[in-house]
Amino acid sequence: MRRGAEIEAIVSADICASGSYLSRLKFPKVRGVQVEDNEKPSFARAVGGISSNVITTSSAGLSTSFIKLPCGETAFVARPEQGGTRPVILLAHEIFGLHEHILDLARRLAREGYLVIAPDYLSRYGDIAAAPSIDALRLIVARASDSITLATFDEAFEAAINYRGDLQRVAMTGYCWGGRIVWLYSAHNAKIRACVPWYGRLDGERTSQQECWPIDLAGQLKVPTLGLYGGADPTIPRELIKKFQKQLLKHNAPAEIKIYDDAPHGFCADYRDTYRPGAAKQAWREMCAFFKRHHV
Repeated sequence: MRRGAEIEAIVSADICASGSYLSRLKFPKVRGVQVEDNEKPSFARAVGGISSNVITTSSAGLSTSFIKLPCGETAFVARPEQGGTRPVILLAHEIFGLHEHILDLARRLAREGYLVIAPDYLSRYGDIAAAPSIDALRLIVARASDSITLATFDEAFEAAINYRGDLQRVAMTGYCWGGRIVWLYSAHNAKIRACVPWYGRLDGERTSQQECWPIDLAGQLKVPTLGLYGGADPTIPRELIKKFQKQLLKHNAPAEIKIYDDAPHGFCADYRDTYRPGAAKQAWREMCAFFKRHHV
């Protein structure tokens, strides 16, 4: 990675973001906002044991950094070190937050030729890194405001131009809770060209912070969207996926869903025992091809 490269950090005091989550994670050392890759980031505590299948993508040849968005939230940025303007991928992290798996996915996407921006959109609501269990994480996520989350990704979208991103070629992907956010963003921002949610929840409790779910938005999707789901996911039953598919068909929505029959929830999460390399690699190829078809 290029040393001494200067990347602008945009800071605003309009919204105060909690620093507790990021302070607990062991991110690489930063000079200004430029990351040095001499220290490994960690995984969230609730992950538990890390699988031996975990994939580590080198940052060699990439420019990576942490930045501040105008709302005050941190975001991870990765792109090829060489070259000019790049197409952009907005990356929505899973329930475990902006931890090592998401950083690695950002590096993988950067190796595909993209500028990737992955905002930390949950840590303002609680200490995700220290949460001892999935149930504890769910309590934090339940406080997350969808409207603030979508606004955070709007800022990430606009910030891409500061890192030589092409705002005419922007797509979005996300995993788990981030997959849900991708569906919502597909109904929110018509400026992007393609969305690919991975096993994002389709339905759930409606609250003042989370007023709607993807299944409510079949008639409002603005962006070509490819959903990637596991057929053996008990948290998103196949019957619910089929119900959503019927809604998409009814509304002639620009969306489709691919189901990997024997894959559980988190089948791309190589650091967990839910990882299914066959389905994960095939789905990755499907995602990249989908982006290309839509000129991203």
